[in-house]
Amino acid sequence: MAHKHTNALIHESSPYLLQHAHNPVNWEAWAPEVLERAQREDKLLIISIGYAACHWCHVMEKECFENEDVAHVMNGHFINIKIDREERPDVDQIYMDAIQMISGQGGWPLNIVALPDGRPFWGGTYLPKEGWTNVMQQLSELYAKDRDRVTQYATDLANGLHAINLLEPSKDKDLFSLGQLEDAVQNWSGHFDTFLGGHKRAPKFMMPNHWDFLLHYATNSHKPELLEFVKTTLTRMAYGGIYDHVGGGFSRYAVDIKWHVPHFEKMLYDNGQLSSLYAKAYAVTKNETYKEAVEGTIAFVTEELMDESGGFYSSLDADSLDNNGELKEGAFYVWTKEELAPLLGTDLDIFQDYFNINPYGLWEEENYVLIRDKSDGEIAEKHGISVSDLKKRMKNALSLLKKERDKRSKPRLDDKILTSWNGLMLKGLVDAFRYVDHKAYLALALKNAKFIEREMVKEDFSLYRNHKGGKSTINAFLEDYATVIEAFLALYEVTFDEKWLNLCKNLVEHTRLHFLDEASGMFFYTSDKDQSLIRRSIETNDNVISSSNSIMAHNLFKMDKIFPGEGYGHLAQQMLKNVQKDFLRSAHGFSNWLHLVLFYHSDFYEIAIVGEDYKAMALDIGKRYLPNSFLTGCPKEGHIELLKNRYVKDKTLAYVCIEGACKLPVETTDDVWKEVQLSPE
Repeated sequence: MAHKHTNALIHESSPYLLQHAHNPVNWEAWAPEVLERAQREDKLLIISIGYAACHWCHVMEKECFENEDVAHVMNGHFINIKIDREERPDVDQIYMDAIQMISGQGGWPLNIVALPDGRPFWGGTYLPKEGWTNVMQQLSELYAKDRDRVTQYATDLANGLHAINLLEPSKDKDLFSLGQLEDAVQNWSGHFDTFLGGHKRAPKFMMPNHWDFLLHYATNSHKPELLEFVKTTLTRMAYGGIYDHVGGGFSRYAVDIKWHVPHFEKMLYDNGQLSSLYAKAYAVTKNETYKEAVEGTIAFVTEELMDESGGFYSSLDADSLDNNGELKEGAFYVWTKEELAPLLGTDLDIFQDYFNINPYGLWEEENYVLIRDKSDGEIAEKHGISVSDLKKRMKNALSLLKKERDKRSKPRLDDKILTSWNGLMLKGLVDAFRYVDHKAYLALALKNAKFIEREMVKEDFSLYRNHKGGKSTINAFLEDYATVIEAFLALYEVTFDEKWLNLCKNLVEHTRLHFLDEASGMFFYTSDKDQSLIRRSIETNDNVISSSNSIMAHNLFKMDKIFPGEGYGHLAQQMLKNVQKDFLRSAHGFSNWLHLVLFYHSDFYEIAIVGEDYKAMALDIGKRYLPNSFLTGCPKEGHIELLKNRYVKDKTLAYVCIEGACKLPVETTDDVWKEVQLSPE
């Protein structure tokens, strides 16, 4: 197909950047030489940031960036840079902070106007054509007429961006206490929606690290009302339209309070974390709904997001072509009554009851988003059938819908493979294998881990961020190291292959050498080998993905149990002290950090299993939810300290240790439960 316009993005691999390669705007990718040229030519920068699955990014592209009149203004006065935020989260972080300082809110598309050296002075999100053009003309004129004023504002803003990211090392002698933790959770609980789950707000994001911590806290500290809230949240999410009942997997968030209508994009990072969370919740509750959520999510990821190499793609778009051939959000996923009736036949009535093909499940334009609000038992009793018969009929109905839906135009795929998101999915697969016990999940996990080891780990144990078309590019960020180390630690706990521990150690040492801020004891988001931006960010707040520093603190805490004497434990404790001042005020913003409070104030068990049947015994122990533990194992003598001098011929023994001090060995799983204060199953 011949295109009227082609710009420099044609040479990029990111699907998002390639979507803009035939805009009349002279887009360029983020690169040091582009900023150098901007300074030579004394041209302002337009920095436009988005991602492939972003609905409003597509809308703004169609309205503004495909328009030749708009392009004329942009090309005449600016150097225009397009950024895929998923490839370059380091740049996105800085400019997102900038727009929030400028306007108090942010989002994508994120559009920044900056001085030639990259310092921002204006920011906005989606703007229609006329508004965008007017603003660009006004800013260009302002810079020409009053450069000193613009430069001063940009300087002040850059100073502010530095100031909000400064982190002083804490001089606290004591760690955040369990009493303080109870107060912090109590403050947080004022926002809980105990009927519909999640927080009392719309839109509703799933926030896996919130419910993961609260599950840990509720079980560790015997808080039945808190466990009930977590169960309500996870059940409502799995029942909601945010979960794809037909094809499996979760969308990014719900626009309403009942988890009904999603923003239909599906992201790997959500589905990886939710696979892990629901697997843990299943281990605690044995609720079949949670197991089915794990199975459906992994089935979706395997079918839609898995590359033959073993890597996982990033996302599916929210938009797809509707029956009129127009891109529309959710077109692939919604149903009308007229579509359902001929497909379902005699099961139509019960299906409509089960998935609310009624005013409760209606979205817009006669389209329904499938949502449950009753248990299988309630529906089965109402229709006078058994639960097993109901489940069989609904499974058959959903299979028919999937066959029909597969005929539709599919959402666009973002097929770049990101290291950190693959780390999250790898952890999800490991936890699914551990708690749901499907052997296929371990095979998938190993395939993915070997992909990461083969394609993303360099000889010096630095990582690549991105893989596309057989080529790995972009130096990795702290989140890439943190999530991969976390996943490899989890993989060791189910395989007991010390290769994964050794890889973890090498990756940790690389981060200590190239990311650690000696002054604060925290880790920078970028390596000291990379180009310096406006600042080197230190990420501490847990968002939809936990902060890279909180994941690293977890890793260091566990690594200290395996490799004592390396200073990992001291570093993890200092990191926790550095952020604990904010826990009472904003527990939800530090939910992944809060696990460490429980680790430090409760017994943390190092469990070593040695003997011929070590794997079977370890897997039996591992299927119980015991977050305050780390499993090690070997058939005879292992190389790590916990496994040395443990072997007794013709016996498989388990040693339960705390801080390296071990109790007498035991020979049965039930005896292990007694030593870690769990009742036998």
